[in-house]
Amino acid sequence: MKALMKAALLASAAWSVIPTLAVAQEAAEAGVVEELVVTARRREETLKDVPVAVTALSAERLEATGATDLTTLQQSTPNTTVQVARGSNSTLISFIRGVGQQDPLWGFEPGVGLYVDDVYVARPQAAVLDIFDIERVEVLRGPQGTLYGRNTIGGAIKYVTAKIEGDPEVRLRANLGSYDQRDVIASAKARVNDMVAVGLTWAKFDRDGFGKNLTTGAEHYDKDVSAARATVEFTPSENLFFRLAGDIVTDRSNPRHGHRELPVTTLAGVVPGGGVLDDVYDTRAGSGDHNIVEARGVSFMGQWDVSDVLTIKSISAYRAGETEGTIDFDTEAAPYLDIPARYNDHQFTQELQFLYTGDRIQGVFGVYYLNATAAGAFDTVLGQAATTTATAGHVDTESWSAFADVSFDVTDALSVSVGGRYTRDEKTGRVYRQNFTGIRSPLFGNNLAVPGLLRSNFTSSDTYERFTPRVSVSYDFNPDITGYVSYSQGFKSGGFDMRADAILTPTSVEGYDPEKVESYEGGLKGYFFDRRLSLNSAVFYAKYKDQQVTLQTPVGTSIASQVLNVGRSHMYGAELEGVATLTDFLSANFSLGYIKAEFDEYRALDLTATPPVSRDFADSRVFQNTPEWTGNVGLTYRRDLGDHGSISFIPSASYRSSFSMFEVPSILDQDGYWLVDASLVWTSANDKYRVGLHGRNLTDEEYRVGGYNFPGGLFANSVTAYYGPPRTVTLSLEAKF
Repeated sequence: MKALMKAALLASAAWSVIPTLAVAQEAAEAGVVEELVVTARRREETLKDVPVAVTALSAERLEATGATDLTTLQQSTPNTTVQVARGSNSTLISFIRGVGQQDPLWGFEPGVGLYVDDVYVARPQAAVLDIFDIERVEVLRGPQGTLYGRNTIGGAIKYVTAKIEGDPEVRLRANLGSYDQRDVIASAKARVNDMVAVGLTWAKFDRDGFGKNLTTGAEHYDKDVSAARATVEFTPSENLFFRLAGDIVTDRSNPRHGHRELPVTTLAGVVPGGGVLDDVYDTRAGSGDHNIVEARGVSFMGQWDVSDVLTIKSISAYRAGETEGTIDFDTEAAPYLDIPARYNDHQFTQELQFLYTGDRIQGVFGVYYLNATAAGAFDTVLGQAATTTATAGHVDTESWSAFADVSFDVTDALSVSVGGRYTRDEKTGRVYRQNFTGIRSPLFGNNLAVPGLLRSNFTSSDTYERFTPRVSVSYDFNPDITGYVSYSQGFKSGGFDMRADAILTPTSVEGYDPEKVESYEGGLKGYFFDRRLSLNSAVFYAKYKDQQVTLQTPVGTSIASQVLNVGRSHMYGAELEGVATLTDFLSANFSLGYIKAEFDEYRALDLTATPPVSRDFADSRVFQNTPEWTGNVGLTYRRDLGDHGSISFIPSASYRSSFSMFEVPSILDQDGYWLVDASLVWTSANDKYRVGLHGRNLTDEEYRVGGYNFPGGLFANSVTAYYGPPRTVTLSLEAKF
């Protein structure tokens, strides 16, 4: 209760700034703040009326600020981490309010769900989606277990592509910038006739590396991504609508191997020439420069407006992907700790929704089905011991769920919403793990490797079931201000550790259990001063149980992997977002997030003891990727130039306080930092031409976004970090025909 009161007081203090802002508001004759429409509850509603903490960013806003990909969300969304996963170029990791998943290995599932046009994307590979041809992006914070289901216990990210509307249009955009950036995006949309419309988009993103691989000479932190999307819309009558869409993304960027943070120390001692490189984007990795990631999918949506109050919607989708590459953990030419790897996955989903909109009752009812397989293989190469541990396997998942969410307007001001979802997951995991003498195993081309100890070779199955309810009460204090309180639950399915070592951790063959979150939230949303100011706030308290934590502990000449349900924790905090029109020419946007996340119990196996024993490490563990404070402030100064168009200047600054990369604090932990961006955009009077100059990380801040921590002589003191982009400047040219 004290924790919740503290968060509530913080939010109250933030709302107390309104009188101060009023001075500026009353002095200006400015326009109203734009009213955003979102689909957080699977139906169109204004942002103010949704009893969920939602950040919504329109395509216009993202383009005007030079947003490149989904990682931009991290700078503008409270209590949110959205980053490129360590050792990859396009694999997504996301944390919201302390809940997420950093490990992208097949079989592990995210705690934040990603949806592209309401299609769930089960795997994080190639999920760092570039921002192009979209309508908006929504970030739903807190468990979304009712309408979005499994694996959304932290929240959900919705990537909504642009609809085919208006007159025929061809749109061309080119980006030229630092590190020889050269992007080309081309799109076209048109109605073939009264019933059929077609949209096509193609994009190519190229950039030289921020650094260099000093061993191979290759570019490092470069970008070589191509993407395409095609859409056909069919409207045979005013009551029927069908949409067929397909997309493909291919990433051929060179592997990212990281930056060594400590000098090389082997079993023989310190290695000459193995010091820390001055440039954080440089590496000496020797495991190779081959990397390719591809993800593709097709979806079919059908909508039938049965009557004025009932709509039936069906969403069918298939997605697949492959990854092939290498991670050099030691970042040295010698194979002290190298990991060649390949993944593949495919999924089929089907969702059927019934949407009811009456005078006082609105609701969504539906059923959902998922059938997915994720598979892969990798070698753990320990060059000093001339040994390799080969690992391979797959996980098959079949999931069924039924859900409902109904809102009832008790009065014109008071609304009650009740929902729930029942989910049943069936999983089968196959794990193989074996020692070989030699550098790389037969899985990766070394047929001369000598087979050794078989560490794992098992198949296990399990079923996980859960009902996740949600209840909310909303009250309209007046037409412009709404308050709400809510209670919700979410769960993430259990599974099997694809690195399981049946010798070091025999119980790993049994798998791990689901994790669960209970969340209590209160919020206040509204418009003030003749709608020149909008504020959205929330306070929350959550209880986290059976949290799944991935541990990799060096033991002898091997690495013991554990996926543990470590116990219990709690989180509380507050969030505030706002947009203010200060004058006819000047507007501001801002956000602030605070979270306190603490373990109450963290029970894990102490592998350093003989024999290993279970201990409670709660006093020495912290939440990863969860800074206590996040914030953002930006201004938009816009001048109308009459027949010469308009010009906008958009400076912004975002802040993240210090945070840990893992539950165990280490030298990889990141101190607090600011990122400063600015954009200057000219738009023609007919809105057909646009020129933008975008500067990002203008102070050239060096900040870590991920890392690996394998200290010790056998692993060559492999403590490596991955860094966010340096200062870049991009010229954007756009034309519409």
